[in-house]
Amino acid sequence: MDNDVSAGNSSTSTLGHLALGLTLLAFGIGHTGVIDGVTAADAVSLALYVGGIALFVAGLLEFRAGSGFTGTAFVGLGAFWFTWGTGADAQVSSHAAGMFLLLWALFALSLALGSAGGGLLAQGTYGLLFLGLLLLGVGQFADSDGLGKVGGWLAAVAGLAAWYGATAALAKWPTVLPKRAAGRGVTATG
Repeated sequence: MDNDVSAGNSSTSTLGHLALGLTLLAFGIGHTGVIDGVTAADAVSLALYVGGIALFVAGLLEFRAGSGFTGTAFVGLGAFWFTWGTGADAQVSSHAAGMFLLLWALFALSLALGSAGGGLLAQGTYGLLFLGLLLLGVGQFADSDGLGKVGGWLAAVAGLAAWYGATAALAKWPTVLPKRAAGRGVTATG
């Protein structure tokens, strides 16, 4: 790649958030069972190529541009999706699957805590991802379909948040709510 080519800018971040959002939506909806005949296993191709490879490359471009947090988030989550996508057909115990999900839940928790200055949308996306993976992991250990479904819903909502953030960046929509005045009767002029 030519050194004069700009890489890792807000367009890369937007692409990464779109990839994360779409993959989380497919993964989450697959776990909810809300669409008859659609399971999380149906999201494997999307997870492998969009969530895994595209997100990983977007993360590398973010690192190149000097964005350590976004680079870490995209490369780490790209590794998660690639690993999940390539291992989906493997015969593993429910406890091994639960441990995998719980370890990645810790990664998502680190992202949620690290995004404290990045706004409510980023914190919400990574916080919901943490809770979703946590419940999916615990559901594997407890053999609980109910926990898995709730975890799936949380992952799907995290996907919607990531998707909205990326779409808002493209469409120049607001990503924060306007702040209200500090008290009753306070106006803009004092």
